[in-house]
Amino acid sequence: MRILQSLLLLSTFATQAIAQPSDTTAYSETDCPPCKGWNEPGKPYHLHGSTYYVGTRGLAAILIASPEGHVLIDGGLPESAPLIRSNITSLGFRMRDVKLILNSHAHYDHAGGLAALQRMSGAVVAASARSAPVIRSGRVGTDDPQHAIALPFPAVSRVRAFADGDTLVAGSTRIIAFLTPGHTSGGTSWSWRSCEAGMCLDFVYADSQTPVSADGFLYTKSAAYPTAISDFESGFAKLERVPCDVLLTPHPGASNLWNRIARSDGASLVDSGACRRLATSARQALEKRKQLEISGGRQ
Repeated sequence: MRILQSLLLLSTFATQAIAQPSDTTAYSETDCPPCKGWNEPGKPYHLHGSTYYVGTRGLAAILIASPEGHVLIDGGLPESAPLIRSNITSLGFRMRDVKLILNSHAHYDHAGGLAALQRMSGAVVAASARSAPVIRSGRVGTDDPQHAIALPFPAVSRVRAFADGDTLVAGSTRIIAFLTPGHTSGGTSWSWRSCEAGMCLDFVYADSQTPVSADGFLYTKSAAYPTAISDFESGFAKLERVPCDVLLTPHPGASNLWNRIARSDGASLVDSGACRRLATSARQALEKRKQLEISGGRQ
């Protein structure tokens, strides 16, 4: 993968006023039955080196810390933002030192807290070219497989776009964006390296790879998102190639994170085959979905 350097002008952006205060109001149980469980508070966890889990029990948020400024990946639900902030500050870090906020995909359960977290920190929010307009508006586009069922979320007033393979920089942290669309057209996975006590690990935060949709959406013949299947396949190939010692996912259960942590003295977090297995299982799920649509079992 060709790596392009994209240096964000963090200090210039951070001095600008954040135009739109965000809403941290919880969705109703009627609108979002799983949200209460997803948003169950949890303690932060030091994964390795500069990398920390600061999300809720059901929705990941990852902090990559450096003395010159921190990176935060994903914001959970709107009501997750105060919990994420509390986890960050309980580790001894300051919200105003978060300089860059990133996203896996622009759905309410991963992008819902971005506006509040930007307001709390003054950070740059960066997203893929396909995700950026969604995050700016707080509403998914018609090309989203979940368009008919995805809830709106607080809009982020300023979002910078990056390209596939760009390296984004905050302080001494360099994190590589690689597009893995399909679940949404702008889905993005992230890779970076964290070192501790002479041991460096390659982390991958792999975006959701599941072919989940509203009723009526067909991956095999969608006019709104005709490249969905080829997009998935391109992302699977990238996940099979990327250096991957530790796999993290937006829903931590998808990478069995809590069981790994429960067993862990640190060593069980390392699994160099996890990204390849994720790609394999996702490819099988997509094939099953395709066959269901072809047979008429999904219309």
